[in-house]
Amino acid sequence: MVTGALRSSWIRVLAAFRLCILLGIFGSPVFGGEKPAFVDYCERLEQEIQGRKHGFMAGNLTYYVGGFHASWRLVEDETIGLTHPFHHDLRSRGVGLLESELEGTEHTGTGNDYYGWEFYKDTRVLYGSVIVDGKLHSHPRPQSMRWRPDKLVCEYEVGGVMIREEKFIASNDAAASVITSSRPVTLSFSGHSFYHRNSVSSSAAIKVDKRNNALVILEGGTVKSRPDPGGRERVGPCVYTGMATALCSSRVMAETLRINRDARGVQHYEFSVPCDRDGTIVSWAMDDDPGRALSAARDILGNHRALLSKKTAEMNRQLNEEIPWFRCPDRRFVDIYYYLWSLYLMYYIEVGKGWEQEAHTQTAVNNFLGMHRYDAAFQIKVGSWTGTKSRYAYGNVLTWKHLTRNARYRETPDGLRLLSDNKGISWHSGAYGAETSEHVLGAWQIYQHTGDLKFLKRCYEDHFARLFWKRLPSVAMNQFEVAETLEKMARLTGNNDDAGHWRNIIRRDPEHVRRMFDVRWEMNGVPGYFAAPGNGMLMTNGFWAMRSPYFPKSYARRMVEEWALDRKKGFYGKFFPLAMSRQSMKRFSTKVDHSFGYTPDTAYFALDGIFRQGLKEEASALTLNHLENYNYHREWNIPVAPEAYRRDLTLFGDQFSNFNAGKILLYLEGLGGLSYSVPGETMTVVPALPEEWDWMEFRLPIKSQWTRIRYSKGAGVQVAGCPLRVVLRN
Repeated sequence: MVTGALRSSWIRVLAAFRLCILLGIFGSPVFGGEKPAFVDYCERLEQEIQGRKHGFMAGNLTYYVGGFHASWRLVEDETIGLTHPFHHDLRSRGVGLLESELEGTEHTGTGNDYYGWEFYKDTRVLYGSVIVDGKLHSHPRPQSMRWRPDKLVCEYEVGGVMIREEKFIASNDAAASVITSSRPVTLSFSGHSFYHRNSVSSSAAIKVDKRNNALVILEGGTVKSRPDPGGRERVGPCVYTGMATALCSSRVMAETLRINRDARGVQHYEFSVPCDRDGTIVSWAMDDDPGRALSAARDILGNHRALLSKKTAEMNRQLNEEIPWFRCPDRRFVDIYYYLWSLYLMYYIEVGKGWEQEAHTQTAVNNFLGMHRYDAAFQIKVGSWTGTKSRYAYGNVLTWKHLTRNARYRETPDGLRLLSDNKGISWHSGAYGAETSEHVLGAWQIYQHTGDLKFLKRCYEDHFARLFWKRLPSVAMNQFEVAETLEKMARLTGNNDDAGHWRNIIRRDPEHVRRMFDVRWEMNGVPGYFAAPGNGMLMTNGFWAMRSPYFPKSYARRMVEEWALDRKKGFYGKFFPLAMSRQSMKRFSTKVDHSFGYTPDTAYFALDGIFRQGLKEEASALTLNHLENYNYHREWNIPVAPEAYRRDLTLFGDQFSNFNAGKILLYLEGLGGLSYSVPGETMTVVPALPEEWDWMEFRLPIKSQWTRIRYSKGAGVQVAGCPLRVVLRN
């Protein structure tokens, strides 16, 4: 029987033990794994872009480009109204809708087009001018244009009058501009039906709907198009043939409306409406059905406040609840992290037609939209870190299955099957490559993060098993890891008879694997470098092979010392990494070489490899160096996501490029050293806290609850709220 004194002693011991746990003496956290507090990320990410970038907004099938910048060079300022809203459901890669003339599996379908990728820049929808005291001010440019993930806010000073405008795309894929004026003015809008620089004819018709205060344009016409690689130019239907455009105004337009059809068949329109402190709203929508287009344009007109609030709430929901939370002492890096996530999420599209059945992210608005085979190598893995993976991860892999299942690929004489770079509802690009083998590793990571065997089975059967059955391609020496993964997939999905095939498709005995790396080390006479090409053009892909778990660590350390950190011959330019080594830049200097001096995708692959080789000090320092120079503009004091920097450090290419998505993984898998397996019931942490930071913290949505991981120089790594067994590794 326990005496009172003994019971009291035990109570004191237990209390002391609990206190030790709370204080972290036994390595336990001093905090819980609670859900992070709500943050208005739309407001936090707001940035001034006037004169710096074009405007960019995204819905599901609707996008908006405000003004036009040709590779960061200002060509056209944004103005009042809706300049370039456009519908893009991936029915075409460019501006035409012709069928391929190729035979067999390389038939590119209907809608591939090597012309008119940026067809939006030839649209002219609702260009606004302002009449103040009888004087016309044509297409005023904003004094300020502020970008947010949910909307654009433009402010103008016109003839002493202050005009404010909010533009957004609603959940119904209609776009609206809500305009208010400090005193009464007249707004004059003009535009025309769709006609592209490659157009041959227009068959557009226009209808005035006085009851709904609307214009409805039935789009149509022909364009010059080239649907096949190396094929002939042909003339066929334009991308919008058969679609309807609806334009509405909250103020009566019929009294001032003027319409004329020019010699090409293009329908031009112009109208004027009053504007004051009460505001004027103009809207746009497109659909295959004129009634649906009109309904969407009318709905956003009448419910703009509720629909804008809903858009803001949804973007904030995604940034608060669907992605891992991150903080560190330097606000710039936090803003970069959330800015890259916002673009990744804004690019999601869900079409539900043809070869576009699954939701997936895309790559670039100022280029042809769609997901790219190469970019998917890292975009798939980014999706694996989201909360609702069935919505934000699965489709990034499964969208490619349609090409495999429909036998749309190039097959080489030795059995290698290659998928195209890009695809849509009923077309693929005809530009083939082998990077799809990296998709296997991304799909495996999604399975590790979910334990969803049904998803794995969908990836394996009729896709991976069929695509790689005859021959397994190698991308940066990934073939050994891919073969292992396919063998595991076969067993887990009940395809046990396939396991032996994958075990034997390539040699995987340790001696052979090591030899495959040894024979490529210092090849072609380049010391300390892996897989150097014979022509002397040393690119970062020598570092990519470090991502393989079989890459010899002794090679990795020497290569980083001699080529990553070297500023005379290596890849350390003004920052890390140059796309081409300084040594090679002396020989290779075409216009293209100069344009792509630094690129985001190659930086991810190189830095990821250095992290995976355990060179954490070097990798974390180089990652911060890259992020603060590539993805943060010092002069503007905002995050940026350029497609590339030229060698002279001027900006090049797309301005809102999801090529940068791999940087998200550098935070989570690199600096955080995070990986987890739901089937294996473990989370592994290999921290790489940068020397410049005293602490950093992540919170991850795992199995419907939040796991909190805090890193600090004084207390090491503390984990709370994790539903999995935690393994810490140095």
